[in-house]
Amino acid sequence: MNRVEKNRIIFVFTCFCLFFLFVLGKAFKVQLVDAGDLISRANSQFLRQATVYPKRGNIYDREGSPLALNVQTYSIFTIPKTTNGDKSVYKKLSKIIPEISYRESMSTINKRKRFTWLGRKLRLSKDQVEAVKKLKGIFIEGVPERVYPNHELLAQTLGFVGLDNSGLAGLEHLYDKELKGNPVTLKYTIDNKGRPIKFESHQDVTAQAKDIYLTIDKDIQSMAEKYLKEAVIKHSADKGGVGVIDASTGEILAIANYPAFDPNDVKSSSPEHRKLAFATDPFEPGSAFKLFTVGSAFEHKVAKLDSNYYCEQGHLKVDGHIISEAESHERYEWLSVADIVKFSSNVGTTKIAFDLTFPKFKETLKNLNFGEKTGIEVPGESRGIFTEAENVTPLSLSNMSFGQGIAVTGVQMLGAYAAIANGGEYVRPTLIKKDQTQVAELEPENDHQLKKRTRVFAPKTSEDLTTALIGAVEKGTGVAAQIPHFKIAGKTATAQRVDKNGGYHGYVAGFIGFPVNVDRRFVIYVYVDNPRVGGYYGGAVAAPVFKNLAQYMLYKNKDISKLADTDEKDIDIKKIKNNIDIVQEKSAATRSYDPNFVPNFVGLDKISTTNVANKLNMHLIHKGMGVVSSQSPSPGTPVSSDLIIKLEYSPPSYE
Repeated sequence: MNRVEKNRIIFVFTCFCLFFLFVLGKAFKVQLVDAGDLISRANSQFLRQATVYPKRGNIYDREGSPLALNVQTYSIFTIPKTTNGDKSVYKKLSKIIPEISYRESMSTINKRKRFTWLGRKLRLSKDQVEAVKKLKGIFIEGVPERVYPNHELLAQTLGFVGLDNSGLAGLEHLYDKELKGNPVTLKYTIDNKGRPIKFESHQDVTAQAKDIYLTIDKDIQSMAEKYLKEAVIKHSADKGGVGVIDASTGEILAIANYPAFDPNDVKSSSPEHRKLAFATDPFEPGSAFKLFTVGSAFEHKVAKLDSNYYCEQGHLKVDGHIISEAESHERYEWLSVADIVKFSSNVGTTKIAFDLTFPKFKETLKNLNFGEKTGIEVPGESRGIFTEAENVTPLSLSNMSFGQGIAVTGVQMLGAYAAIANGGEYVRPTLIKKDQTQVAELEPENDHQLKKRTRVFAPKTSEDLTTALIGAVEKGTGVAAQIPHFKIAGKTATAQRVDKNGGYHGYVAGFIGFPVNVDRRFVIYVYVDNPRVGGYYGGAVAAPVFKNLAQYMLYKNKDISKLADTDEKDIDIKKIKNNIDIVQEKSAATRSYDPNFVPNFVGLDKISTTNVANKLNMHLIHKGMGVVSSQSPSPGTPVSSDLIIKLEYSPPSYE
């Protein structure tokens, strides 16, 4: 082999090696370096995937009445290039669905060439859906829409969702993960026109989201909101709040602020009205706070119910400032602790606090969870404002003893008074019904760090505080909260109102209390912020709200028929029903339960009407809340096989 041939062989071999290295390098780049990108690009040409959420979980009250539900709606979209410039299809669409304007559609489409929404969350009939599906280039997809059937009822607690059905406020936001459920990814292949032809994977997307049952009683909630609204309007106040708690369990039966909003129409409301201020906005509680000063003194053996204090004829000088009574003309001298509570003496409470000292007072307040979140299931709950100092000045201690210089939330006050009502145990307030199977998954973060049940007062202390509160209602500042034949323990509050500049302007009128002679005690707290008409004292503004709501609950719970601890042993229950301010029962004595004739349902609540109908095998339609005010057909009408009885409910009226 000569040199020329040898060089040719070397050249060819070198070229072959270089080509092989190039191919090897390209293969390395394609299979390893660019693999992810190339697979993604390839999949985009014939594979599609979509993230699907199950239907959002519902929210119910304690009896299973719906508070937040889903209804089927439809969203309409187009990809303009798929219509091949045919504008008539959009005219046809606007005729099928008048809510979609042809002019607005064209204005939007002219600016876009790709995916374009034409209408979102529209409620369409079956015929409309079928007609839209026949339009070329117009696509329709079913979308569940969140609906709140009771509108403003419990709105601030429930919150609301956005267009994508994600919770944005309230319980909808706090439990968004549980209500929304786990997403499932669906993968499918498409043809050259983008139409799905084969699903490569499909998983069951049902039963993923959870329903939530609240401790709220819808009927009590409705009445609480009604009476609060009436008080705010009557007294030309800025706003107000109300809450009801089961003293034994900590379950919140009702909670609300007014003004409120309709979560079905969030855009028309003010952001200020969408939050549950009862749990998020602290304020100075005023005289209702005096019970904790007295309770701490009892607990630390500093004073007893019959201990006497000289009240300086209504004026006490502390650190150069004069502590006076709420009523400047009052000139109290010697008052027992019971009378200090009864007449709401600022000077007397201050003297008790001075004997107690701040460290001991602070210990009791901390045990009652002041200065800490209660853990109620409300986003943005406030801790309130309470000093962490080891000690404070005499003036600060004086102010704090009667509810100034400290800020609390309505929920904190409910929880603390429940400890008085239930015999001395602090029970954490809650909105979530604890007997549901998913309760463990619905506990708030760091729940193990929150107090659930702690003894704060000895039973004797709780009993003495209750006695003092009864005196305040029967002969003191809370007489407007009295309910015939029931013992009511309660306390008024007329707190100075902090303005935006840090000073005081106006008042917050409040009342908090509970019925004593009942099987199950509940605490109601009402406050009305900045009343301008008809007085500003808690006894005149807030106590009547308490009375109306407590009366409704006592009737609803049938407590009138099982009065306990009454001195009137031979009391005539029928006479009480005629005289007491309870729901009127029209024609109660003429009720007919003959299965061949329509019975008289007027005056009965929903549970009673349902029980009667079930026994007589009759079909009912319920409308409204409260007790039956009218029915159709009328009582005595012969029953037929297809008869449906319509019952109209309305809030109870009072004599």
